[in-house]
Amino acid sequence: MQECVIVDGVRTANARAHPHKGWFRKARPEHLLHAVYRALFARNPRVRAEDVDAVFCGCANQAGVQNDIARLSWLAGGFPDTVPTNGIGQQCPSGMAAIEHAARAIMCAEGEIIIASGVEDMLHVPLAYDLEPAPGLMFRYPMHEMPMEATAEKVARHYGISREDAENLAYWSHKRAAVARDRGKFAREIVPLKGFDEEGGEFMVERDQWIRDDISREGMASMKPLMRDDGLVTAAVSSPVSTAGCALLLMSRKRADELGLSYRLRYAGGVMAGCNPTMMGIGPVHAVRRLLEKKGLTPGDIGVWEFNEAFAAQTLACLRELGIAQNAPFENVNVWGGALALGHPLGESGCRIVVTLNSIMATDFTHARYGVATLCGAFGNANATLWEHVAG
Repeated sequence: MQECVIVDGVRTANARAHPHKGWFRKARPEHLLHAVYRALFARNPRVRAEDVDAVFCGCANQAGVQNDIARLSWLAGGFPDTVPTNGIGQQCPSGMAAIEHAARAIMCAEGEIIIASGVEDMLHVPLAYDLEPAPGLMFRYPMHEMPMEATAEKVARHYGISREDAENLAYWSHKRAAVARDRGKFAREIVPLKGFDEEGGEFMVERDQWIRDDISREGMASMKPLMRDDGLVTAAVSSPVSTAGCALLLMSRKRADELGLSYRLRYAGGVMAGCNPTMMGIGPVHAVRRLLEKKGLTPGDIGVWEFNEAFAAQTLACLRELGIAQNAPFENVNVWGGALALGHPLGESGCRIVVTLNSIMATDFTHARYGVATLCGAFGNANATLWEHVAG
């Protein structure tokens, strides 16, 4: 079986999904994908678009301008129509599922060079856009517990997460993301793309829009809960709606060596898991446990973690249940901040956290042998991938 390695990974900045303030409000999702695809080829000139065996693209809501986004975006970008594409839908883990499908195809020798990507335009295709749930769901689950904020409240109550601890996680997510941004940590992975500021002025977007430099514990404590008067889920401890695109250039290790390309991480395994959709945030517990069990590893064997912060409550519940950490700031979890600060563009996030994990293990955690990226998803989907440091 072939080894699959990450040759390169890039993303656009994560921008607000807002009709007047969002920096990418005049862009379409295919524009985001075009930017990251072209960056991969520009940065790796020995790889031509016609040499790509397939493109797997994750997207949570494949409707409207995101209908068959994998194929139509590739064609609209002027890339070879001989390259096949596959849209992957798994809600929030869609981008990570695209990586897994691509990696497994390479490992099975069904391809040598594959692009795995993720995209979500939550402005033009908002959450639950054109959604018509199956009527049978109401006979199995209480429908008032299905909205994302409701699932976060349920997880918080079940696992005893306090509002103070949730806001503490959000505080450190913003602080660490700001430090990473200011130190240029994201510079290698973010592809500059034209955007528009709040006044309508054109500029090159090279940083994530959501990071709050003025994050305040007092300000968060004063916010009103979204779901219930005695709840803890506020906007401050929820990942903000965002727009972004991301892509990874995956290759068989043999082919990468033949082309003289460098790499740091190889795909060491991935696991998809399901759970009760009204407790969707706890999904990473099931995915990570299954993944580590299959690989004969323990949480202590993992040098660095990327947990997508859909909600502060669910992230804390997962970290505590897995025995990884109790409270922020964390030593080896989301060391450059997480989705509470960076945003969560649904289908893009599963791809983004792997790109960031690759960046972290190339710079700040060069000593770590293993890294894990994981995230929960709507309706009880979850995913986790394991990456191993190798010499390029």
